[in-house]
This record gives sequence, C-alpha cells and structure tokens, in this order.
Amino acid sequence: MTAVRGTSVGIPTQDGTADAYFAHPDDGAAHPAVLLYMDAFGLRPQLTGMADRLAEAGHTVLVPNVFHRHGSAPVVPLPEFIGDADRPALFERIVPLMGGLTSDVVARDSAAYLDWLAGRAEAVTGPVGVSGYCLGARLALLTAGHHPDMVAAAAGFHGAGLATDAPDSPHLLADRITAELYFGHADNDPSMPPEQIERLDKALTEAGVQHRSDVYAGAEHGYTMADTNRYDAEAAERHWTTLLELFGRAL
Repeated sequence: MTAVRGTSVGIPTQDGTADAYFAHPDDGAAHPAVLLYMDAFGLRPQLTGMADRLAEAGHTVLVPNVFHRHGSAPVVPLPEFIGDADRPALFERIVPLMGGLTSDVVARDSAAYLDWLAGRAEAVTGPVGVSGYCLGARLALLTAGHHPDMVAAAAGFHGAGLATDAPDSPHLLADRITAELYFGHADNDPSMPPEQIERLDKALTEAGVQHRSDVYAGAEHGYTMADTNRYDAEAAERHWTTLLELFGRAL
C-alpha cells in the first residue's frame, strides 16, 4: 500500500483563506492532481479518508472547505453518524450556506483552488481531475465549465440540481466544457429527478461533450458517505472503480 501524507492547508481566495485538506503519495514525486469537492455536510473525516484513498491510488488531492466564508470546518458541527433524525436541523443551517455558492462565486473559488494545485511540486503540471458529491457534483460541473483549460476530467456522484430551470444552472455551461465527464446518479433521488438527468445528458450531447451517466439502482442520495445512513457499500465501490478508471484515462 502506498504511504500517504495528509496535511491541513490554507488556500488564498478573493474572499479570504479557505481551509482545506491536502493528501498525496509520500514518495517525493509529482502525481496527477485531483480537486475533490465535499458534500453538503462538509469537510470531515469521511472526506479526508476519501482523499487518502485517492492518494493511495497515485493522486495528489485537495479537498477545500467550500463554506470557508462562514468559518473553518466544521462550519456546522456534525454527529459521528448522520441519520434521518439529524437531517432537518442540519439542513436548516446548511441550506443558507449552499445558497451562497453562486456560479460566479464558484468560478472565483475554483480558480484559486486550481491555481494553488498548479503551484505544488507534488502535482504533475497540466490539467486536473475533479470529483464532487451531492452539492460537490454541482461544483465539479461548474468548475469544468468555468475552467476548461485546467480540467481534463470531472465526475459527480449523487449530485443535486445539475440541470434546473435556474439561469445559472450548471448544465448551461455545457458548450464550454472540454473535460470528459461521468455522473453516477442515485436512484429515486428527488434532488436530481429523471427530467434533470435527461436535460443534462441532452445539453452535454448537443455540446459534443464526452460523457456518461449511470443511475445506481437502489442507491439513495448520499450513497458514497459511510458516516451516514444513506451509505451503500456496493454502490460506493462501484463509484471508486469508475472514478479511478476515469482519472486513469484522462489524467
């Protein structure tokens, strides 16, 4: 198993410093870089563990706290295990934070994250991969659209609101994307219903974007997150296989 070095870092942005977790193989070499976007529950051990797994597979990984304008992680304190009874109170605090992540804000922040990665000796020079979960899937798609010259591959898992009627819906950037994309949608997910999946695929196809969308049958929204009751071990492993294959091809 590859030894991994993980540290807490600060990323300068136009709106202050974003705290983040940075992981890479502990071998002194440069490796393909990955920007990993958290889900709505935030930067926590579940996310740092996922970054470590990517680093073990040979990647240099940055996981920013995208709610950094509201403080360092954990911005919203969490129980060790998140169940259905915890969700209403948590989302009462989280939803306003999510609302602040407009397309313009994401464009600025993602530029800062990508520039920081580009300056690291641990990262191979050139385009990076992006992976996002829940809220993070939206951020991954926006990042691919705002920075086509810097993103070679992007993936979103149990994403929410990827192709809405809003004027800044991420799918409207399809004609700017040059990355290869993959989406692993949750089955029966009200935050990404079939009509949005269809709208997203149609926009990407018409724009000539290389992409694939799968619906993970039986998997609920949040299926990759082992610290929640929505975790699905089989779907999570499928996500890892597909994600590493994508980055292996594109990076």
